[in-house]
Amino acid sequence: SMPSEILIKIFSCLDAASLLSVGCVNNRFYHLANDNGIWLKIYSSRFQPKRAARKMKTEQTEAGSLGCAALCDRNPGYWKKEYIAKQIAAVKTRVMQLVISLDPYTGLPCKNREAIKASGLSWIIVLEDRYGKKHVMEKANLLFKDTSVTILWYSTCWPCLDILSSLKLFGVMPLFPDQSRAPRKNRPHRCSLIAEYHLANLTESSVAVGADKLVQLFSLSPGLLVGLWKEKNEIAFVMASLHYHQLLERSTLGSTTVQYVLPLNQPVLDDTDPEYGLHDYSLHIDMHGRTCTYLCETFRSLFCRKGGV
Repeated sequence: SMPSEILIKIFSCLDAASLLSVGCVNNRFYHLANDNGIWLKIYSSRFQPKRAARKMKTEQTEAGSLGCAALCDRNPGYWKKEYIAKQIAAVKTRVMQLVISLDPYTGLPCKNREAIKASGLSWIIVLEDRYGKKHVMEKANLLFKDTSVTILWYSTCWPCLDILSSLKLFGVMPLFPDQSRAPRKNRPHRCSLIAEYHLANLTESSVAVGADKLVQLFSLSPGLLVGLWKEKNEIAFVMASLHYHQLLERSTLGSTTVQYVLPLNQPVLDDTDPEYGLHDYSLHIDMHGRTCTYLCETFRSLFCRKGGV
């Protein structure tokens, strides 16, 4: 086999995402790809400002000494973890700056769309058949509205509906958003389970909500539409509507098996009036299709009785 020194030399020419992918090949590659010398170089080039071309000899000597100490005093993989942690923190800071401003009518961040794009967030569905085989559908169209994003998955090679048992919706966050345009299957990323749907006996167990000459629509809760070809009884497309309320948290803070649990929100009763509970609330309704808006209205000064809370 090739000597480790040569492999490390080759690995030093890779970028961070490729280096993480190489580390998944086998145990030997994993340990070699954790080399602190490689990752310190990547870390320094990304997060430390470029030094001036001319430097005093003493400064170069000190820098070399500090570099040796940084390599010798750290466990293997230390600078890889530092680089990844700082990348995640930088993205989080950028996203948080975008979601600070809230819309006075909806109470949602004004720049949700920009925040989603800045984070590199996307969504995939994973279809699992009764034999345990998984089919990942990534190609999707996105439609951003004031209060939600609609995602449409389409393909000419859907798996056979008769053998499918479940559909899982995941949020996918690239580890390095700057490189999110690369094929996601081969790039490091994190997945967060948003919802799971059962597809066994879909036509009998789900609600048919519409049809045309070619396709029949079935609704699965929460927020999923499945279009089936009438003649073949096979999947034509899948559409999900995701409300912006804590969408970033739901799409990033869960795991591949466990959904993110939203914090419990208990409204505080208004005791100024013994007959009524909540006062002066606003309700914003936004009903739309893919190409037009049917209703967009805000209702203000609402209240409710205590028994209805």
